[in-house]
Amino acid sequence: MITVHHLENSRSQRVLWLLEELGLEYEVKRYERDKKTKLAPESLKAVHPLGKSPVISDGEQVVAESGVITEYLIYRYGADDMRFEVGSQQWLDYSYWMHYAEGSLMPLLVMKLIFSQVKKAPMPFFVKPVARGISDNVVKSFVQPNIETHLTFVNDHLKGKNWFVGDKFSGADVQMIFPIEAASARASVKEKFPEIQRYMEQVHQRPAYQRALETGGPYQLMS
Repeated sequence: MITVHHLENSRSQRVLWLLEELGLEYEVKRYERDKKTKLAPESLKAVHPLGKSPVISDGEQVVAESGVITEYLIYRYGADDMRFEVGSQQWLDYSYWMHYAEGSLMPLLVMKLIFSQVKKAPMPFFVKPVARGISDNVVKSFVQPNIETHLTFVNDHLKGKNWFVGDKFSGADVQMIFPIEAASARASVKEKFPEIQRYMEQVHQRPAYQRALETGGPYQLMS
């Protein structure tokens, strides 16, 4: 039996989606974030030394990192039509988006989140204006322009496509949905990036995605 060590409002939500798409039986062990730090609880370290989510247990096998989990589940349990011939153009496209999600797009969104938290962090009153000024300047001059560039790139790629690899649903879609939802939660995507909005709505309408939401519980990234 596959066990998903599920942290609320996290990347593990997309693992639940993939499991539903694959029609696999699984159980969920839930973890809540610390109310103050918003970090995962120490109890997750009993599953994996880094104490991060997502992590799955499949018998004696423990698999961490959402990209690795996605490929593990697809290549062990998925149908042939979810795999690509190694070396083909589809395989290259699939591999690109699998790595791009966490390697290029997500770091910028995390950076923006961190700088927004810096402005709220406890500090002497005379330091606050300086900290806010630095944070605002970095976000305005570097972080946000790069986010806009990447979202434009993603939006252009999705034109005329149902999924990230043409008309074929794949693990690349599982990987990409989290940064897309994270971006949408923190910016107006609907007006500026209509293809991304269309894609996200298409994902949210999938029965497997909706079942995963019911299983995973409240998902604030979507609010």
